[in-house]
This record gives sequence, structure tokens and C-alpha cells, in this order.
Amino acid sequence: MAFSLQSSAFESGGRIPDRHTCAGENLSPPLEWSGVPPGTRSFVLLCDDPDAPGGTWQHWALFDLPADAMALPEGHARENPPGGPRQGVNDFRRSGYDGPCPPPGHGVHHYRFRLLALDAERLDLKDDAGCRDVEAAAADHALGEVTLIGTYSR
Repeated sequence: MAFSLQSSAFESGGRIPDRHTCAGENLSPPLEWSGVPPGTRSFVLLCDDPDAPGGTWQHWALFDLPADAMALPEGHARENPPGGPRQGVNDFRRSGYDGPCPPPGHGVHHYRFRLLALDAERLDLKDDAGCRDVEAAAADHALGEVTLIGTYSR
């Protein structure tokens, strides 16, 4: 079985519902995955917008997800529970998920939800690490990566 990532909120290449954007409740979408590479000890989830006017905009980095996690429910908390998964500081300068929010009239943007399977249980990062820091640290430990793309425009 191939490593895969999906959401019950939108299909790959489909429009992300407003409830998961700045126009709605700004809730992270439900996600689930399967076909995890052998040797996986943790996961990193990244969400970004490569179509942003100033370059790729980082919306979310969730890291130190345990290897036995196979899903995230809708509306992941912004706070980091002690000893649990941690979240990087996004380009909105907040920890946690901030959904699609392209400039009005800027056209369709593509939001990449990328799940990386890692050979490390935890990443050696400070609590105020940015999304790009998380991505860079994960790159050295990646066993596999899968991407789910959703679209959104205002």
C-alpha cells in the first residue's frame, strides 16, 4: 500500500470549504493517512501556499506526531499539550493552523498539506521554531512524503 494522505473535507485538487479558511471558522481540516513507510518513528505535517504574492506562505507546521497516529481530527488545538505534538510559528506569527486567506481577487491558490514520515521520534527544535525551521529539520530524517492539495480563492 502506497503512502497516502486524504481529507474527508475536500478531495485532492478540490476546493477547501470555507470553515477551514479565514472566511469561516479557520479550523484545521480532518486528515488521515495510510501506507506508512517502515521505520517511521514520527510525522511532520506542513501546510503552505506557494501561490502567495510574496512567495510561499507558511500556514502550519505540526511536528513530533507519534508514529502510531494515523489521523488528525478537524480543529486541532492551537496550544501544544505537554509532551505531545508541537506546532511551529506560521507566517501569521502564531503557533498552530491558520487556513487559506489569499488576497481578494488574486485568483485560485493551491494549498499543500504535506505529511513527512521521519526516522526520528522527536525533532530537536525550540518551542518558538518557525515552520521553515521545522521543514529544514525534518528533511534530514524523512523516510517518505505525501502531499494533498486543496484550492481556495476569495
